[in-house]
Amino acid sequence: MGTVYLDRRNLQLKAEGDALILYVSGRREGTLPIRAMERLVVVGNVTLEASALHRLALHGVSLLLLWGRRPGFYARLQGRLHRNGALRREQYRLSLNENFCLRFSRSLVLRKLQGMVGLLEEALSRRADLTSPLRRASLQIQSGMDRIADTPSLDFLRGHEGAASAAYFRAFPRLFSPELGFEGRNRRPPRDPVNAMLSLCYTLLHWEMVREVELIGLDPYIGFYHEFEYGRESLACDLVEPWRPEVDRFVWRLFTEEGFSKRHFRREGEAFYLKKEGRSMLWPLYEGWARERRPLWQKEVRELAREIMAGKDPLSPGEGGDGGEEGRSLGAGDRAGEGPSEGPGEADR
Repeated sequence: MGTVYLDRRNLQLKAEGDALILYVSGRREGTLPIRAMERLVVVGNVTLEASALHRLALHGVSLLLLWGRRPGFYARLQGRLHRNGALRREQYRLSLNENFCLRFSRSLVLRKLQGMVGLLEEALSRRADLTSPLRRASLQIQSGMDRIADTPSLDFLRGHEGAASAAYFRAFPRLFSPELGFEGRNRRPPRDPVNAMLSLCYTLLHWEMVREVELIGLDPYIGFYHEFEYGRESLACDLVEPWRPEVDRFVWRLFTEEGFSKRHFRREGEAFYLKKEGRSMLWPLYEGWARERRPLWQKEVRELAREIMAGKDPLSPGEGGDGGEEGRSLGAGDRAGEGPSEGPGEADR
């Protein structure tokens, strides 16, 4: 089962043994075995009894709450953190080590720029009518890649990344139908359907990274590329960066191959949000995309933890990154009071 998405009005979740019982308007509608779950994504106005939350926490099921009418991050619940305090201690120490942060960040940004070029090159093979703008953007990004190895500081590195991203987003919107109104990246609120989809998918990916980081025992708030900012999961933001072009490719496919169009979005003032019909289409497509990549995300997080520990395995014998079926206490979701229209830090950037 892995990940379950619940996006239905008047839904109530109760626990019976190791199962969630689904009630709609007071009528029993189905059963979900908890032991088979790793993640539960709940959208909109769903009632969860405390017993259900306790059973989810007991079995290490990560819970993500998304606002319904404006689907975006609202809160998350995660069980007890990993017990390896030495790993966090080393993470905090290295976050103050400029050489480590620069070396780690160069690798992130280089991978991100390589992903941008890869997407544009793929687009070149499919859109001969856009050869000039796509080629121009690709060459500009490659020029920035050549300078990364010699970047003397994080500030200079961020400058190269920013310039590459600007070139990329001058070309990327050309791949979409003009009727979508996508002219470049904007958010909070997203002012066209493509930006609405990008923000939602970036948020889902961010949550995936937060989960993997917490399960292995790292602190999601202390990063090496993104500076510390109150309430922002900076390490998750770091790990998302190389995968942003993959999200962009996925969103491009949604609009060109999977039938998404402007009619799947609702407009509120200047903002666009995905309708219920569109969300019902998105969840299985996102899950299929994410399922293929989760082993890679888990591997990356574990390799980072091993590097932080100077080559030592961050997990004690017999422990896995998903926490197994060890009992967990319920941890309150951070940022729950920030309101429905905000994402977690820079998740939807």
